[in-house]
Amino acid sequence: MAQKQRGFSLIELLVAIAIILIIAAIVIPNLLSSRQRANEAAAVSTLRTLNTSEATYNTSYGDLVGYANRLVLLGPSTTTCDQTHACLIDNLLACASEPCLRGAYNYFATSDSGSAPFLNYAITATPLTFNGTGTRNFCTSEEGTVRFQVGGNASLTSPVLPSVCINFATYDSL
Repeated sequence: MAQKQRGFSLIELLVAIAIILIIAAIVIPNLLSSRQRANEAAAVSTLRTLNTSEATYNTSYGDLVGYANRLVLLGPSTTTCDQTHACLIDNLLACASEPCLRGAYNYFATSDSGSAPFLNYAITATPLTFNGTGTRNFCTSEEGTVRFQVGGNASLTSPVLPSVCINFATYDSL
């Protein structure tokens, strides 16, 4: 009596591999897009936190210096919290040399004012790799609105001034 072979034929294996590759071709771009959207949502959330920190800083030290024109001024201190280290944000965002990297975005702060008291500020968030870690540049200013650059096609290498940020489109999360 002949024994029947058990197993898969070459054609059956090739069909199974083709199905797996088709599914992967559909899923991977969606995964990358989801990751970019998550990075952008984290950047917007961070900008909102920085807005709150700037408002607190201005309330505490506004008579002397106005708003913080650098992120390091909002950061932690090794001794006491004051206008040079307000203890309002963590050391990742309050790096000594901007841009400060957090997650997949770089952050900058600036002011239109040349010296203290700084009457305004703008904080810029730009993707570490444009079209990789994110697809939009964001900014916010003392008005508290998060905005994004329409038609941006590259990561920014310097902060957006408050007078420029106000011309960005208002970000409206979905």
